[in-house]
Amino acid sequence: MKFSIVITTYNRLPLLQRAIRTALSQSIPCETIVIDDGSSDGTQEYTSALSQELKDCDDGRLVYHRNETNLGHSRSVNLGVELATGDWIKLVDDDDYLAPNCIEEMQRAIALRPQAALCSCQAIQVDDEEGELSRTQSIGPGKVFYIPQEDIHYGMLLEQVPFGTPVQVAFRRDAFLKTGGWDSSLDANFDDIDSWVKIAQFGDAVFINQCLAYRTIWSGSFNQKFSLPARFRTNLAIKQKIYAFVSEKYRDEIPSLETLENYLKLHWGLVALKHARWRDIVLIAWPAIASPAAWNLLLARANRAIDTASIRQLEAVPTAPEVLELFQQIELKRIKLLRNQTKQCWGLTALQEGRILPGVRSATSALLSQEAWKLLMASTLPQTYPQYGLSQKQIEANNLAAMQRIYELVSSRYHDQLPPTQEMEVHLRWRLFGQAVKSRKLVQASRFLLPALLSPVAWKTLKNIGQFRKSSTSISPVRKFVLVGKE
Repeated sequence: MKFSIVITTYNRLPLLQRAIRTALSQSIPCETIVIDDGSSDGTQEYTSALSQELKDCDDGRLVYHRNETNLGHSRSVNLGVELATGDWIKLVDDDDYLAPNCIEEMQRAIALRPQAALCSCQAIQVDDEEGELSRTQSIGPGKVFYIPQEDIHYGMLLEQVPFGTPVQVAFRRDAFLKTGGWDSSLDANFDDIDSWVKIAQFGDAVFINQCLAYRTIWSGSFNQKFSLPARFRTNLAIKQKIYAFVSEKYRDEIPSLETLENYLKLHWGLVALKHARWRDIVLIAWPAIASPAAWNLLLARANRAIDTASIRQLEAVPTAPEVLELFQQIELKRIKLLRNQTKQCWGLTALQEGRILPGVRSATSALLSQEAWKLLMASTLPQTYPQYGLSQKQIEANNLAAMQRIYELVSSRYHDQLPPTQEMEVHLRWRLFGQAVKSRKLVQASRFLLPALLSPVAWKTLKNIGQFRKSSTSISPVRKFVLVGKE
């Protein structure tokens, strides 16, 4: 198995130097191809000289090609893959770079599943001074796992199989060439996703739960080149393409194209809201607001994000006195925030269940709360407001004490739409009991469990929770098979 690293660049020589350095410093030496899209900043002189210097030492790993005219990113990628001699291709943008063992770890993982056509790793997101900002999440079990080919498009459609950006992904060269390469007609940075969709026809996907790549995040780098409606349309086109590739095995379980379109309208409506693009909100999201099925998909995505954060970040469950003490520290502004968030969530839940009028009535006043929207977006767009992920945990921990006060604030106006207080309290006790058990806090778990054991309402609520979870998980999970377990 031979790897080739393909680096595309345009007028960013200092960043390119770092990308080349990390490519040539791999623990397993491999070919590195630089495609220069007509730079005028000294890129040609630097790279040509370095390539010749290596050749003088009998090292022909660095190949430099300069486009006679500016071809654009997609066509430069295609040219780099055509020039490569490796069986597998690792793409790198000039502002991204690799860990020293990236190729070695990918090669080792792929060898465990020769049927693979794609391989993806986690990435560390850094600022322009290489300071760590965040890390992409693991999406499966073990240190290395694979998803069979017939499950990939199904998982991509439901956003359970994110391959990530180009610096995270490697692919088989022959599979790439069979697909015709990157589509230069696509805009809004979806050309890479389109390529993963097409390559996935030809084999399984291997995932490595290890950070082997670095992606630079630029401040204020929100893509201003393309309008949000244009990005929505491109995203929809990708979804439609994925839909056509979904295996017959899952055809009866996937939502309709109309539901997917409405879901994307809601998603991009939230993006527009984040950037205060009020006209785009109306243009994109308004027709989809009345679609319960679309809200169901959006909330399912939010729940997955919250569940992942809870499992990963929850370190302790406060005892009842600690909960009360925390709640006493909450200011009036925070109480209003919790009230608005609660009304918002209940309203969305009502819409999800098809109860349009109660949903609109419950959520309307909360729609004007910017902070409540930020909490909702922290679930659906977790990278946007990472600080609110902690607020979400704190709200979960405070729920038992806060619920009574929130209920008093809203029950006078929305009494008919709210479940009984006792049932809500019991529901929260079951949730806190489960979290305490997962955290091995058995004493705290008993404090939440014992009052519920003798309560008929508690057992009824537990039964209802079980039935709801069973119905909400009727969609088959994407199959993930461990190749290397956690150490």
